[in-house]
Amino acid sequence: MRLSRQFLAAFGAVTLAAGSFAWSGSASAAGTNYVALGDSYSSGTGAGDYDPAGGSCNRSANAYPKLWAAAHTTSSFKFAACSGATTTSVADGQLGALDSSTTLVSITVGGNDAGFTGVMQTCVLNSDSACVNAVNTAKSYAQNTLPGRLDSVYGKIRAKAPSARVVVLGYPHLYKIVNVCVGLSNTKRNALNGAADALDASVSAAAGRAGFTFSDVRDEFAGHELCSGDDWLNSVTLPIDSSYHPTSTGQRYGYLPAFSGSTSLTLQQQG
Repeated sequence: MRLSRQFLAAFGAVTLAAGSFAWSGSASAAGTNYVALGDSYSSGTGAGDYDPAGGSCNRSANAYPKLWAAAHTTSSFKFAACSGATTTSVADGQLGALDSSTTLVSITVGGNDAGFTGVMQTCVLNSDSACVNAVNTAKSYAQNTLPGRLDSVYGKIRAKAPSARVVVLGYPHLYKIVNVCVGLSNTKRNALNGAADALDASVSAAAGRAGFTFSDVRDEFAGHELCSGDDWLNSVTLPIDSSYHPTSTGQRYGYLPAFSGSTSLTLQQQG
């Protein structure tokens, strides 16, 4: 996702444990051909240490796909995720990384389709009622239009990588609801968390229809949202692109365990 340089332009997906999952050993990943697809929550926007070769895709060395690949012996790893990605841009620009030899795929996508860049800008700059209206419009899109777009891109992933295990990750709640926290009102925070729930519900259902594995990250991030006092998400930051995205800690202790837990079960069975 990309946040505009005027204020907030790319909250690629609204929301949308500090231990490691058990792994049967690096040998379990040998022979794995892993491709990481998706938007900024997979590219690692907000986590720093970006690959200059990736340009504006903001592919971070601290993103969960890079962390997973670095920790396991794989036959190949392709990092195609890109900040700002939608279902259309994934289908048009990222699926070339897949082929019949691909055995593992991860992806986050959907929030940019639903227009959460504008939602966040509205909620930060305008009234409670304007924020709630914007959220409701995005929720309607997530519930009624996004499912078809997800079905389409997931079908294309399956066609390109017919034997791959595909892990679809969701998006966290942005806020812990507390009595005192500087910034948005709790009306806005509750609305944004509800939007994350609607987005995750659509993504989870589409993953199920495709026969993919959905991994919910809301449990990993519980207690580490904004206003928690132990935030794993950036608030409004400089550079502005990092705002409302997981920090390097959120990638390592939120997304990485969520992905590893889904992945290890399969690779242990294959090993």
